[in-house]
Amino acid sequence: MHRREFLSLALAAAAKGAAPSIQFPTEVRRRLSVSTYPFRSVIVSPARSRRAAASDSAGQSRLTLAQFADSIVERFNVYGIEPWSAHFEAIEPEYLRGLKSSFDHAGLRVVNIPCDVRVHPCGSTAEQTATQETWQKWIDAALIIGSPSIRVHAPAGQSNDDIACAVDALGTLAAHGASKNIIINLENDNPRSEDPYRVLKIIEKVNSPFLHSLPDFCNSMQIQDDQNYNERALAALFPHALNISHVKDVEIVNGKTLTVDMNRIFTIAKQTGYRGYFSMETEGSTDPYQGTRQLIAAAVKNLS
Repeated sequence: MHRREFLSLALAAAAKGAAPSIQFPTEVRRRLSVSTYPFRSVIVSPARSRRAAASDSAGQSRLTLAQFADSIVERFNVYGIEPWSAHFEAIEPEYLRGLKSSFDHAGLRVVNIPCDVRVHPCGSTAEQTATQETWQKWIDAALIIGSPSIRVHAPAGQSNDDIACAVDALGTLAAHGASKNIIINLENDNPRSEDPYRVLKIIEKVNSPFLHSLPDFCNSMQIQDDQNYNERALAALFPHALNISHVKDVEIVNGKTLTVDMNRIFTIAKQTGYRGYFSMETEGSTDPYQGTRQLIAAAVKNLS
């Protein structure tokens, strides 16, 4: 079936009331998650060479994703994990089933998979097909390990107003997500292609219950070093968020440390009725364990 035909059918199904089936916990610490992205110096990444992945510059052994997950509940007293795509050793079903077993044994649920993969959604026809195939493999991976969603990057256009390709590519992906009950999330991340208002335009144009925003507390500070701008952006994003938000108090831009008032952002999230997960994504800390604990403490204080 041609991509546009598949998209049309999926959007027609959405119009009939199809929506993600997901239940969120209400106990505060069960709404919290540890993102593995800040632990890049701790967890093995298969993207690295075998030698580099096996040890860091100090010769200290690194943990596999499963080994890192095993200590999350004990170290942080939270029950969610957000595993970064680069920390997966493979996306074959056998490995994924083993990883799911490890997460279950550790008492963890997966809240989202941030997918940072090389794709060309606005390239040639062959590249567009390959992009969909790659993204869809991560949807299948999410299904196996019990993640309700994946996060992908919005394709850039010729200008901030050029969203045609992004709408086409992400609409097709959201349609596939709908067929598997897997949500697709877009983050206010890349300052050029993922300006929060461009993300919103794409979501509103696709108009699928399986395409949502992933509000990051700090990322929009990369666009304007202005807390008022950042909070307005988050107030616009949170109504379109369903299951995941990134908690962060610091963003480092060109060596400059930019901070936000997390108390005010948690208030925005609550005022918009957001009921999903909050994943800790500490930045700027030399010790990701300490930084993550500090974010968890702030989240517990605000959500209790």
